[in-house]
Amino acid sequence: MDAARINDNALLVLRKRYLVKGSKGEPKETPEGMFRRVADFIARAEEQHGTGGRDRVAEEFYRMLSDLEFLPNSPTLMNAGRELDQLAACFVLPVEDSLDSIFDAVKMTAKIHQSGGGTGFSFSKLRPKNDMVASTMGVASGPVSFIKIFNTATEVIKQGGTRRGANMGILRIDHPDIEEFVTVKNDSRELRNFNLSVAVTDAFMEAYQGDADFSLINPRTGQTVKKVRARDLFRLIAEAAWTSGEPGVLFIDTVNRYNPTPHVGEMEATNPCAEQPLLPYESCCLGSINLSRMVRGSRIRWERLRELTYLGVRFLDDVIEMSRYPAPEIEEITRRNRKIGLGVMGFAHMLIRLGIPYDSPEALRIGGEVMRFIQAESKAASKALADERGVFPNFQGSTWDAKGLLQRNATTTTIAPTGTLSLIADTSSGIEPIYDVAYSRIILGDIEVRIVDPLYREIKSTGEERELRARLFRKAHEVAPIDHLKIQSVFQNNVDNAVSKTINLPESATVEAVLNVYLEAHRMGLKGTTVFRDKSRDRQVLSCGEHHIC
Repeated sequence: MDAARINDNALLVLRKRYLVKGSKGEPKETPEGMFRRVADFIARAEEQHGTGGRDRVAEEFYRMLSDLEFLPNSPTLMNAGRELDQLAACFVLPVEDSLDSIFDAVKMTAKIHQSGGGTGFSFSKLRPKNDMVASTMGVASGPVSFIKIFNTATEVIKQGGTRRGANMGILRIDHPDIEEFVTVKNDSRELRNFNLSVAVTDAFMEAYQGDADFSLINPRTGQTVKKVRARDLFRLIAEAAWTSGEPGVLFIDTVNRYNPTPHVGEMEATNPCAEQPLLPYESCCLGSINLSRMVRGSRIRWERLRELTYLGVRFLDDVIEMSRYPAPEIEEITRRNRKIGLGVMGFAHMLIRLGIPYDSPEALRIGGEVMRFIQAESKAASKALADERGVFPNFQGSTWDAKGLLQRNATTTTIAPTGTLSLIADTSSGIEPIYDVAYSRIILGDIEVRIVDPLYREIKSTGEERELRARLFRKAHEVAPIDHLKIQSVFQNNVDNAVSKTINLPESATVEAVLNVYLEAHRMGLKGTTVFRDKSRDRQVLSCGEHHIC
């Protein structure tokens, strides 16, 4: 491994969060040692299937990790081959309408956060505020009050000992407390450890299109509590997102139309960044191919991309075998569905290397072509593993069973945000455009670092190159909302799970612009969308320096 590939910011993150430490907290592992630890431990799964070749597979895993061509989610890098061995990033826990269920979920959340995982919940089954509680003849306090309990528990459990836990709270749009839920984060002090999303139904969108009233229903009784004008409610969501960046919108019926195991259950929540819808108790491990390294000269390295897709699928399937799960319920359904999420990072840098502007028809063509390729090859890789190791246990009755396609994994692809991973790999995050050519970023909760785009440094700033830089280095706020959505769409069309994508808006954007993003996302058939208007929070992870205008 070329140590120069790990820059100073990446080394800071690795030393603080990922490398094995001594008794005094000093790192006693190098980045190369970390990659070797992870590769060797995950490759041990090969022995369980009697296929041999563990050492060869470990070397292939090590090469793709140390060359920064592929990185798995953070818990795998942190925990593989160590005491915890909890390797999954994404969890969804059920919350039923009882104190036992609620506080069982709080306890399990603490255990997951302690191991570096993130959690998602639907609070839609909880009875609304002021509803009757028969056992005490009192009144219910409602979903938002219980979300605050989860938030407080998260506040006191540092995730993996180095970062605070992340949560996703979801409420259906037909819940009577939806207006309180939508507006709670207008107060910037509230629910700092939660992302929030509204589960928007097809029925609501029909009411919106027809400018009709929409029923809010008590989940305990199934009775309509009141009716609201659908357009007023959707505008309230847009106003809240304009104010605080939240809530996001999750088109829950679209999500379930693509549920590969409908015979097992219905999906009602996602992981914290919304790219991974999961069934209750399900977990998922993610990994991302660095597309920036898949370009040589002016050409895409299709053969290496194929090899990495096969290796990535094998690696993530081995992660399922080697992970230690926080609870028996989580282990059971995770192993029965064997969902993995292979995705990408460095897409914007791939485009820059190819000489293609992010917001161009050519970028859409390349994005679609690359993700179609990964999707098809990941299915071939999962089929090969099914032939070798058997199909996932819930295969019978699944959508893959109906198609007659043997698969080892119920899903193979997801587009994650890759915030920290892309920093380690020194590339652009996920499928996002670059934020700016130079900007500040908060890492590890409270450390501000300066990021300068590595590709921007490569192009000299004279004459013709200046025009080239302006054309290629399209910043997040320079890309029109519709072009953000089009990029999300071409990837979502070729992904099993979902896509983490932020629709960045300038500070001057209107509420109407936010609403239009939601409507366009639904029209495109996306599973969800998140809007962030610059400076809509008093403290944001990414921000421009005083000499750089977004």
